[in-house]
Amino acid sequence: MTVWRVASDGGRTEPRACAHLDVPDAPADVPRSCARCEARGRSWRRLRWCAACGHVGCCDSSRGAHAHAHHAETGHPVAVSLAPDEDWAWCFTDEVFLTRRT
Repeated sequence: MTVWRVASDGGRTEPRACAHLDVPDAPADVPRSCARCEARGRSWRRLRWCAACGHVGCCDSSRGAHAHAHHAETGHPVAVSLAPDEDWAWCFTDEVFLTRRT
């Protein structure tokens, strides 16, 4: 399990906090597709992995925004980016980016 920290946000003047910093690492065999998009014959931009249950959904920049929809349906707070060039997570509940604590 990786421990995360709230990323600094120069656009906000007040400090931000998050109660969901114990985020497991995504397994190596996590699906590399958005099942909801595939079922509709759509493509997606980037994928997000739900740290609570392992659901994989597309990002908010994708037509379906299925990772966000999953949060709205379940209340699961944290989605980790699966993009190979991204190393962050987003807490929907606290509306903060999370980065790995080094």
